[in-house]
Amino acid sequence: MGLFARTGLDRFNPAQGGARGMRIAATGLLVAMAAVYLLARTQEAGGVPAWGYVRAFAEAAMVGGLADWFAVTALFRHPLGLPIPHTAIIPRNKDRIGDTLATFLRDNFLIPTVVARRLKRADVAAAAGRFLAQPRAGEGRLREGASRLAASVLEALDDERLGGMVKGAVVGRLKALDIAPLLGQSLRAAIAEDRHVPLLDSIIVWAGRTLAANEAMIRDMVHNRAGAIMRWTGLDERLANAIVDGLHKLLADMAEDPGHPLRAKAEEGLATLALDLQYDPEMQEKVARLKAEIIASPAVAAWIEGLWQQARGGLLKAARDPQAAMAGRLGEAMRQLGETLQQDDRLRRTINQFARRASVGAVAAYGDSIVRLVSDTIRGWDAQTVTDRLEGAVGRDLQYIRINGTVVGGLVGVAIHAANGWLA
Repeated sequence: MGLFARTGLDRFNPAQGGARGMRIAATGLLVAMAAVYLLARTQEAGGVPAWGYVRAFAEAAMVGGLADWFAVTALFRHPLGLPIPHTAIIPRNKDRIGDTLATFLRDNFLIPTVVARRLKRADVAAAAGRFLAQPRAGEGRLREGASRLAASVLEALDDERLGGMVKGAVVGRLKALDIAPLLGQSLRAAIAEDRHVPLLDSIIVWAGRTLAANEAMIRDMVHNRAGAIMRWTGLDERLANAIVDGLHKLLADMAEDPGHPLRAKAEEGLATLALDLQYDPEMQEKVARLKAEIIASPAVAAWIEGLWQQARGGLLKAARDPQAAMAGRLGEAMRQLGETLQQDDRLRRTINQFARRASVGAVAAYGDSIVRLVSDTIRGWDAQTVTDRLEGAVGRDLQYIRINGTVVGGLVGVAIHAANGWLA
């Protein structure tokens, strides 16, 4: 289904349940009128005048109920599934409804003069100060309402589209980042402050453990490559022992002697690498290609997806629990800011003026984009989902129309029957 199915907004709610109950009641009343009509027809032959009024009431009530059932049903779907002209009005005109709603929003709300006039009377800074300071005069309801609204908006937004925008922005920033000079500067600073020494020590320790774990492989390599005479005389084993012992001694000397020549060579190589990363175009191009390959890898895509889901989950958690979000040092800082906004008149006037200018500027610059967003969003919704949601929202009142049509039709039928009797 459409956006509602993706966001979970198509779940059962009391309005839908009430509409369903009223639909059953209206249909049941129509069926009851049919039963009363049949009963009155069987009893009318007995000559009792009252049954004539009952029959007239039931007959006209059925006509009125059926007419209103057709009218109500035609708004949302084809009655009985028949493609009758001018039925299923809402599904057929979904796009036009969206355009009309967007036009209404633009003409009545997203006009700079209207926004400026309304914001001129609004003390945005004081309201924000009360909200942040969390006074006891009922602002808790405002906080909870704003939190519910923020959570609902975040849940209602298309996760795939919004997440794609956020992840695309992250990937774009990573691609635009010239990482080679940053790596070179970081490495150069680390060498200057001897922060690379623990790294070299760790590499030496790792090399020693790797050598110890692979001594058998080294001995096999020497044995397999040695000639028959060396194997017959056992020189291959002595050579292998010498190689292994020499490597162990070399690594031990490097670990114990900070001024070991190989350590100096390694540091020289790191210093050269730092310079190349900062100034060598060829090295920078290699790093850029490697960065592009890493960014395009599925592992990085999964990592960015995880970051987005964690961020979205954190925002939802904070929005659903405003008290927890306002706890700790952040909450204390926000409360102090709220008190300042309420007490500092100059700051409050400055913020109100900024809010008015920012809002008017945003409406002037992005009003048409907001209108297009509303129109395009409704166009993108699934017609059946929109129909179900609208019917769930106003269906209860529409079913009252059916009930009223049945009752009023019956009363008109009684009036016509009585008038016919008087004329006769």
